[in-house]
Amino acid sequence: MKKATWNGKIIAESDQTIVIEGNHYFPPESVRQEYLKEAEYHTTCPWKGKASYYNVVVDGEVNQNAAWYYPEPKEAASEIKGYVAFWNGVKVE
Repeated sequence: MKKATWNGKIIAESDQTIVIEGNHYFPPESVRQEYLKEAEYHTTCPWKGKASYYNVVVDGEVNQNAAWYYPEPKEAASEIKGYVAFWNGVKVE
């Protein structure tokens, strides 16, 4: 079972994560959406496509762009469509 935590709260928890390039991608239904706020930030991966980001918000504190997902990934990454990964201080263990 993998957990993503930040600021003392569990943001996501699943035993069905998909690991790509060392990042655990959590299934959408395992992510607590109340801690995520859509961000304006985007990046592009040559083989996964365009990533959208969330700010992680816990108890009024904001961790900017700390979660990302691929709403419409390229075919090579289709298995992670909608799955959420974390970084920037969010611990996954």
